[in-house]
Amino acid sequence: MSRVFPTVREILALDPIRHGAPRLVAGEAGLDRPVRWVHVAEVPDIAALLRGGEVVLTTGIGLPGDDAGLRAFIGELADVGVSGLVVELGRRYVSGVPRVMAAAAARRGLPLVELRRATPFVRVTEAVHALIVDAQLTELRATEEIHQRFTELSVEGAGPAEVVRQAAELSGCPVVLENLSRQVLAYDPAGQSAELLLDGWEQHSRRISPPGRTAYDADRGWLVTTVGARGQDWGRLLLRWPGGGELTTGAPVPDGAAEPDPAGVAPPPQAPPTRLTILVERAASTLALGRLIRRDAEGLERQIHRTLLTALLDHSRPVDEVALRARALGVVLDRRHLVGVVVRYRSDEPAADGAPPEGPVPADPEAGPARLRDLSEAVGQALREAKLTGLSSAVDDQAVGVLLALPDPAAEDRALAAFAAALRRNRVDAAGPRAAEPAAARATGAGAVIVAAGSGVGSLREARRSLVEARQVADAARRDRRDLPIFRLPHVGLAGLLHLLRDEPRLQTFVERELGALLAYDARHPREQLLGTLRAYLEQGRNKSAAAAAAHLSRPAFYERLARIARILDADLDSVEACLSLHVALLALDAVRTP
Repeated sequence: MSRVFPTVREILALDPIRHGAPRLVAGEAGLDRPVRWVHVAEVPDIAALLRGGEVVLTTGIGLPGDDAGLRAFIGELADVGVSGLVVELGRRYVSGVPRVMAAAAARRGLPLVELRRATPFVRVTEAVHALIVDAQLTELRATEEIHQRFTELSVEGAGPAEVVRQAAELSGCPVVLENLSRQVLAYDPAGQSAELLLDGWEQHSRRISPPGRTAYDADRGWLVTTVGARGQDWGRLLLRWPGGGELTTGAPVPDGAAEPDPAGVAPPPQAPPTRLTILVERAASTLALGRLIRRDAEGLERQIHRTLLTALLDHSRPVDEVALRARALGVVLDRRHLVGVVVRYRSDEPAADGAPPEGPVPADPEAGPARLRDLSEAVGQALREAKLTGLSSAVDDQAVGVLLALPDPAAEDRALAAFAAALRRNRVDAAGPRAAEPAAARATGAGAVIVAAGSGVGSLREARRSLVEARQVADAARRDRRDLPIFRLPHVGLAGLLHLLRDEPRLQTFVERELGALLAYDARHPREQLLGTLRAYLEQGRNKSAAAAAAHLSRPAFYERLARIARILDADLDSVEACLSLHVALLALDAVRTP
C-alpha cells in the first residue's frame, strides 16, 4: 500500500525542482518526511498560516536581515511542522543561504534546499500537487480494497488467523491479536522475525496503553484497537507501524555554528496514515463478527437437537418455541425437572492404542469429528438403554450435551447414575464406542470420558444455567484425576471453576482490574517480580514471617516489598476482604495462563 503523501526526497526528484539545480544544505535526516502541500511565501511570519507538512518555497527577499531574525524564522517553521524549506538563489542570496540559516535548519533537522538556477514556482506547485492528488486517489483505492477484503472475510466466516494474515498483508506490517490477559491468540510477522516480535510479549504489551478504543502509541510504535461486540470487549488488535520508535537527532551543525540545543531533535514519529486506522478497525470488527457466528457442518438430521440446545444456550429462540419444537420430536420439556449433562473425553486427541497420550499428538483432521460422532452415538444409545428422554447433541468440537427431562426431582440421582452406567457399558472409555480395548484400560479408566451434570432446574427458562454449569464442570474436571461416575460443581472447587472460566472476558477484566498495576510494574522492573511476593504472602495465609521464609527474603526486605505492593495496588493488605479478592485474581491469572 502506498503512502498518502510524497516525501521531501521524492519532491526533490521532480523535473521542475531538478531544473533549478537543487542542493541540500541541511536536514538530510528529514528527507523522508511527507509533504502535504507546497506554499510560496516571501514574508517572515508565514508560520502562523501553516498547519504542518508543507514545503515552503521562497526567494528570501522578505526574510529578516539579522541573524536572530533568521534563527526565529527557521524555529517557527520547525515548530509548526513544516517538512522543508526551498530557497531560490539570485535575488536575495547570491552565492548561498546564510550560514546562520543553515546552522539553525541543521539544529532543528529541517531540510533546507538551495535552487541555484531560476525556477518558475508555479511549475513546482503544479507537479507536487498533482503527485499529492494521485497519492490520495491511490489511498482511496487502497481504502476501498480494505473494505472489500474484510467484507469478504466476514461473509466467508474467516477465522482469526486468516483475518490477522490479511491485515498484515494489506498493511505490510506485523499484526498481533491478543486477549485481555495479553496472551497472543494469532499473529503475522509480515516477513519479520516472529521470535523477536513475540519475545516477552506480555510485558511488552502491558507497556502499550494508548487512550481510547483506537489509538497510536508513538513511544512504542504500535497502532492499537479494541476487539469486541455487543458491549463485551475480549481482546486487542495491534499493528506495528514503522514510523514509530526512537526519535532521531538532526543533521550535524556546520563548522563555526553554535552548538545545537539539547532539546533540538527531529519532529516526533509520524502517526500512521488514516488507511491503517481504517484497516485495524475493519479487521477488529471482522474478528468480533466472526466470534458471533457459529458455523455448523453437521447434516440436517443432526441439526434439530443441536438447534434447540443452541437456542437455549444463546437465547436465540423463545423458550416456548423450543418447547413446542421439542414436543414435536417426542421430547416433552414442559413441567419437567431438567438437568444439563455434558459428556467429553479427557484428552482432545485420540491415542493409537486406547491409552491416554503422553505428549502432543499429531492432529488428524478426520479423527476429531469421527470421535465426536462416536461419542454422540454412544450418548444417544445410553439414553435409550437408561430409558431417559431429552435433547442430545454435540455442543462444541469436543463435547456432547444432553438436557434430561425427568418426571420429578427425586429421580435425578437415579437417572444420572443409570445414564453413566449405560455409557460405560457402551465402552466409550477407550478410543470410541464398542472399541476392542484391553480390559486393563477399561478397568483403569484410560482414555475415559467425563460425565458432568449441572444443577437440576424446574423450568425450561432456567435450563441454560444447568447446561452451562455442566459444560464448565466438564472442562474443569479434565484436570481432576479422580474416576467419578458423575462430576458436579462441588467436585471441581474454586481453582477448577476459574480454570473453566479462563476465556471469559469478564474474568480477564477482573484480573486486570485487581492485578494490572502490579503486572505492569513487574513488566517495567523484571528483576523485582513483586507478583511472587504477593503470592507467597497470600498462600501463607497472610503470615508475614512464614511468607518471608517461603520467598527466601529477610523479613525487613519482605515487609518493604509488601508496602510497595500496597502502594502500587492501592490496597490494604491487612484487610481480609482485599486479600481474598487479590487471591482469587491470582488463581484466575494462573488459570488464564494455563493452556
